[in-house]
Amino acid sequence: MIIIQVPLCFYFGDTFTTGDMSAKRPETAAETKQIVLKEIRAKWSKFSEQDVSSFKGNNDLVAQLAAKHGLEKAQAQRDVDALMKGRQI
Repeated sequence: MIIIQVPLCFYFGDTFTTGDMSAKRPETAAETKQIVLKEIRAKWSKFSEQDVSSFKGNNDLVAQLAAKHGLEKAQAQRDVDALMKGRQI
């Protein structure tokens, strides 16, 4: 008897999970946003809680990062792209 094992991958929006579905549920949009905002605060400590909650999108984050941290806009864009990994605020 030959047994063939095939890994299962499930895709839910931005979240991939493998195997047992009960082990990990996909994140909701609100949970993902909170995770992103925490990552922003951890990386750029000059942003207050109020600052990060007021960002309207990634372009807003780039502009505020350049202004508050004294970065060139191109460098700020690269830093945001690296942190966000395709995610949006």
